Amino acid sequence: METKVEQAQDFFKVLRDRHSVRHYDPTVTISQADLQDMLKEATLAPSSANLQPWRFLVITDQALKEKLLPIANHQQQVVDASAVIAILGDLEGYKQAERIYEQAVASGYMDEELKQSFITRITNGYASMSAEKIKNIVLIDGGLIAMQLMLIAKAKGYDTVPMGGFHPEQFKEAFGISERYIPVMLLPVGKASESAHSSPRLAVNDVTFWNKMTEGE
Repeated sequence: METKVEQAQDFFKVLRDRHSVRHYDPTVTISQADLQDMLKEATLAPSSANLQPWRFLVITDQALKEKLLPIANHQQQVVDASAVIAILGDLEGYKQAERIYEQAVASGYMDEELKQSFITRITNGYASMSAEKIKNIVLIDGGLIAMQLMLIAKAKGYDTVPMGGFHPEQFKEAFGISERYIPVMLLPVGKASESAHSSPRLAVNDVTFWNKMTEGE
């Protein structure tokens, strides 16, 4: 059963209604066009120096989802969800700076001189960074787009669950992913087969400090 859900929802309702869903209706499919639309909207997320180091491997083939199952610790959602979006971080994403900032020049946001200044600074900066720092940057940027994608999916009537419980190296080997990319998370997308529930949250006063940090319990 293929579904296409087009609906505008109040932003705060989307925030409150989004829950991590682990039980999906396996009869529901989402078209490639709908998935592509969600990804397009998600790429409006911010990133360090606007380098957009996120990359997506969208898995919709049932045989490949079955292949993913043991790598994801036999969590059934990777098989039953309509798609599993693997969010990857490109450790060489900074090499896209020329392409990205050329678009900024074409749009009139900067001139050629400023573009070259940005590119030089980015290239030199990343060349001097440790591998660990670059990894941290792409993980943060991957987390930003993952959250945006989850909210977009919910606004369109779909459900998701962010998954860190899988074996990254096995995943890379099984799906032919080079060392250039680091898996950030797996994100099943589909329609819940049973109602999800909200999870307890700490009170804002328990997690917020004003102007000065104090020792917590």
